Amino acid sequence: MFELSFIWAGIIAFAVLTYVILDGFDLGVGILFPFAKSEREKATMMNSIAPIWDGNETWLVMGGGGLFAVFPLAYAVIMPALYMPIILMLLALIFRGVAFEYRWRTGRWKPVWDVAFFGGSLIAAFMQGIALGALVQGIEVADRAYAGGWWDWLSVFSILTGFAVVIGYALLGSTWLILKTEGSLQRQMQGYAWWLAAGTLGFIGIASVLTPFQDPVYFERWFNLPGSVLSVLMPGAVLAATWALFTGLNASKDGQPFLAALALFVLCFIGIGISFYPNIVPPSLTIAEAAAPDESLLFALVGTVVLVPMILGYTAYAYWVFRGKIDPEEGYH
Repeated sequence: MFELSFIWAGIIAFAVLTYVILDGFDLGVGILFPFAKSEREKATMMNSIAPIWDGNETWLVMGGGGLFAVFPLAYAVIMPALYMPIILMLLALIFRGVAFEYRWRTGRWKPVWDVAFFGGSLIAAFMQGIALGALVQGIEVADRAYAGGWWDWLSVFSILTGFAVVIGYALLGSTWLILKTEGSLQRQMQGYAWWLAAGTLGFIGIASVLTPFQDPVYFERWFNLPGSVLSVLMPGAVLAATWALFTGLNASKDGQPFLAALALFVLCFIGIGISFYPNIVPPSLTIAEAAAPDESLLFALVGTVVLVPMILGYTAYAYWVFRGKIDPEEGYH
């Protein structure tokens, strides 16, 4: 019989990964927004994600709501531990969403909403990285409750992962714009993608070296059999994605750099999953311990089996409808 808690862990992981790779590139577009050389380029950048950005955030709701519904103990531990970065992330996403609507409706206040769009994207990405780093370094749990301090989430490692996510999202944003635009903006993003790819790979390397030392369990998992096999396979897969990324940029291909950048994020996510398993809140709270009763898991699973294919369907349809290059003359309404 399948263990329901582990099925749900896979569903939550899928929702979080989908959010990261989808909302990651549109946050990246916002991070790159100030580098546009004209109002026309700014409009093109926003129009490239306007039809899909709010749908991308559906997966954040599913990940957070799913965690609350099926892993209530994990939710009760993670929220007080990461309250500040999560609240700042949500506020940044709100300002960013409002900027999408308001900058098209005003002339005098447009610079203000441009700053809100950029600042919201930057802060949301940075806070996501901070939260990731804090989770990787471990959350102190005692008597089934958070036992750490108010500032435990803030450390050198979490700041490092914060910058890593910002640079990584900017890489996704630049490769998305290579896919969706033409002319001078596309060439500009091709140039940026080189530097952003180098920065992303540098941060991946540093984080990969430091992560096994955040907890002895991580070290044992990666450097003892059978985990040591993954210590060879994962870098090999990262090298393959890196080769695809740079060869795609060299050949001025539209889609290959974006797909290769997505592959880098997927591989990093798999690496984090390998480090965490079977914990959902490292270093001590396991998936089984944090799960709701099986009756609740089964009830929620019935609805999820119906809803997730529907969400995937409308997401795929939206991307299909708005496929192809962006017409700079078309406005966002």
